[in-house]
Amino acid sequence: MNSTQPQNGLVIIVSFLVAYLLTMLPLPDAVGFFRPYWVAMVLIYWCMALPHRVGVGIGWISGLILDGVYNTLLGQHALGLALLAYCTVSLHQRVRVFPLWQQSLTVLVLCWLYAALVLWVKGMTGHPPDSVLWFLLPTFTTALSWPVIFVVMRRIRRGFHVT
Repeated sequence: MNSTQPQNGLVIIVSFLVAYLLTMLPLPDAVGFFRPYWVAMVLIYWCMALPHRVGVGIGWISGLILDGVYNTLLGQHALGLALLAYCTVSLHQRVRVFPLWQQSLTVLVLCWLYAALVLWVKGMTGHPPDSVLWFLLPTFTTALSWPVIFVVMRRIRRGFHVT
């Protein structure tokens, strides 16, 4: 096998599948509002780690799948995740060298941007959420989850030699 070819792309696909499963996992209403943006977190990680393999196109496809999962307007999450991927790929060289707490703040801002865009599209289509606070709450749980997800994903990437 040529050493310049990308390796173990299956690990990337499986990580997205796990993120979709965690997104679809039924939770009680009281806890469901705190569910992190799993797909966005996995997308941010892979865009930072392998920007030459995971970027805006993967973000768009991931968003289309998420639109199907949530049964929302087609392209709503796709637009948000494509923008999220673009911002992450654009900033990946800076963010990679940040300590984990600064990366968490960056993830907070990126996920807030994603959530605000999805909220805007919902509002434009006449389906605003009951409360903006409940809609933006997952951005904080995503930022708090980031250090653990980053360490686990990095171990998986290095363990499977994903390049």
